[in-house]
Amino acid sequence: MSNQLAFASIEKISSLIREKKVSVSEVCTYFKKRLEKYSALGSTLEVYEKPQLPEQVKENGILYGIPGLRKDNICHKGYLTTCASKILKNYQSPYSATVIEKLEDAGAVILGRANMDEFAMGSSNETSAYFPAKNPWDQSRVPGGSSGGSAAAVAAGLVPWALGSETGGSVRQPSALTGIVGLKPTYGRISRYGLVAYASSLDQVGIFAKTVKDNSLVFQAIAGHDSKDSTSLPVPVDFSSCETLPNGLTIGVIENAINADGIDPEIRSSFEEMIKVYEKLGIKVKRIKLESLDFAPAAYFIISRAEAASNLARFDGVKYGFRADADSLNKMYCQTREEGFGQEVRLRILAGNYVLSAGHSAQFYANAKNVQAWVKNEVKSIFESIDALVLPVHAAPAFKFGAFVKNKLQLDLQDYYTCFVNLAGVPALAVPCGQTKAGLPIGFQIVGSHGAESLLYKLGYAYEKETPWHTMNPSGFED
Repeated sequence: MSNQLAFASIEKISSLIREKKVSVSEVCTYFKKRLEKYSALGSTLEVYEKPQLPEQVKENGILYGIPGLRKDNICHKGYLTTCASKILKNYQSPYSATVIEKLEDAGAVILGRANMDEFAMGSSNETSAYFPAKNPWDQSRVPGGSSGGSAAAVAAGLVPWALGSETGGSVRQPSALTGIVGLKPTYGRISRYGLVAYASSLDQVGIFAKTVKDNSLVFQAIAGHDSKDSTSLPVPVDFSSCETLPNGLTIGVIENAINADGIDPEIRSSFEEMIKVYEKLGIKVKRIKLESLDFAPAAYFIISRAEAASNLARFDGVKYGFRADADSLNKMYCQTREEGFGQEVRLRILAGNYVLSAGHSAQFYANAKNVQAWVKNEVKSIFESIDALVLPVHAAPAFKFGAFVKNKLQLDLQDYYTCFVNLAGVPALAVPCGQTKAGLPIGFQIVGSHGAESLLYKLGYAYEKETPWHTMNPSGFED
């Protein structure tokens, strides 16, 4: 059984369950043991002692018996949800996020909580209050962030899928650095109810899987309107097969992205080879320029930190979570936040309060919102003449732990290629497209117009069929 399950696709595991060659209990036990065996990878903060197996009535569910992980900022009733922060160390969620309910309705099994950057603030998984997750391709390197634990677990074959969240690139960047497929959906396509907020106007639940088709199966299970989320889109979702590629497509290559200063030559080379694959498939390639690309990161930094300052004001030691011992109410507030939050979270809260303060909000926050409007309008106009955009996800391969300790701006710029997508509210799919000479994964992203997830899956699947990258696995994680 183990040879059939290790790094197996969701389709393969589902087939084995339907054919009675393996039971749901055996599948879940097998992956639970793998998570425990490779705990040194740091991908999980908790593996459930007794995961909730699906009822027999859910046997027809699209993910029946398929185990996975949730990022630690997605609520699951009766289990801890800590956001990898000491301030929520013992917080047990009284309700489940809509995505968790939908997964369980589809027959999926949640095996535990994936590690993450504290409150989803980071690009390397180094800000987790407990321990960092490691990149399974080279454990001296980061898996990306903030959803690094989810990405590492899927890449190492510890689970077939995992949920993450993305505010500026936190699904696509770790997907690319670990060689797997990651979806950032259209804003409002997947419910945010039960996702602990970082920057509410940008946050979305995202999906990690080994292949495009597996990713699309999880998307089918969790996408759709949710009355509990006021930002949820009240429109139907296109769940058409990813195996049929429409004729006459045109993709736009963002020239100022691939020619940007500092991009690794191996990443540029892999990207150009990817373009040749699409041309071979009969897809027209149009070279374009995204004028707002250089301005999006600054706008993203300001907007995300402003919203973080507002959202995290609720963590003050009064109603839930950690509370510091103090001899006055004001001291309790201050000490709780000082001792409960890590340095990165405190810095982002301070920056957010600064850009929202009197005398500065017009200079910073208002201008950032103007740039966001520019990004949205430019992206929308581009899609009038093309069907999808392609560009790199990252400028360099996975970096060593501590590489940017003295250059925090460089760490923040890990979102350079990704954050404009979040500002525009459109979907994007990260797909592996190569490896460096050192054996580190390289990824690219396909960006679509509003609601175009189905097309992204078709384009991703078409590329995947022509290339071997999705079949490659890191060594050292065999049974």
